[in-house]
Amino acid sequence: MSTSLEDNYRHKGLRKQLVDLLRTKGITDEAVLNAINEVPRHVFLDSSFVELAYQDKAFPIGSGQTISQPNTVAFQTQLLKVEKGMKVLEIGTGSGYQACVLAALGAKVFSIERQRNLFFKTKEILEQLPFKVKTFLGDGYEGLPTYQPFDRIIITAGAPSIPEALVKQMKVGGIMVIPMDNAEGDGQTMLRVTKMDDGSLKKEEFGDFKFVPMLKEIGND
Repeated sequence: MSTSLEDNYRHKGLRKQLVDLLRTKGITDEAVLNAINEVPRHVFLDSSFVELAYQDKAFPIGSGQTISQPNTVAFQTQLLKVEKGMKVLEIGTGSGYQACVLAALGAKVFSIERQRNLFFKTKEILEQLPFKVKTFLGDGYEGLPTYQPFDRIIITAGAPSIPEALVKQMKVGGIMVIPMDNAEGDGQTMLRVTKMDDGSLKKEEFGDFKFVPMLKEIGND
């Protein structure tokens, strides 16, 4: 990841171009676009990728993980319908970029990462940024029962099913956005899951994506 937290006029100009590109790709929520415009994506990447940081591409960040392409981050965030002051649980901190976009929307962000090395690397960067994100090293399948209930839950890795523990930690009326493994086993279908008054789940599908797999337990890679 980059050690330079400089955010200059060139970076800001490239971010504006990225926001314009995301508009052409169907991102219509102005609050989400403003958040993307506010968060300096280049600081989450290795310095060798800085020149490419504002392209709509995913990049490796170590520990077998990637920083999702901006369109995917914006798309998931738009589906989540975040409002200021909401408690949002993120499964898969990764680089920290998605968490900062949520924080830029005014959410209270609680984020879990299972890869120990990545967790500490990202935590160090987040502590130098103005976005407030609470980070936890742990198993995303278990969620954070101590801090429940959550208004929103976002999962940033491909899951084989909807984790029951996370459903229990959602408020009634709460929304979870989760990339769920498809039947073919070659990618995920983006789901928006809403917890109804009777505890049942309303599921909506929003196209095909490819994510790294959601794994259990803590790793040291």
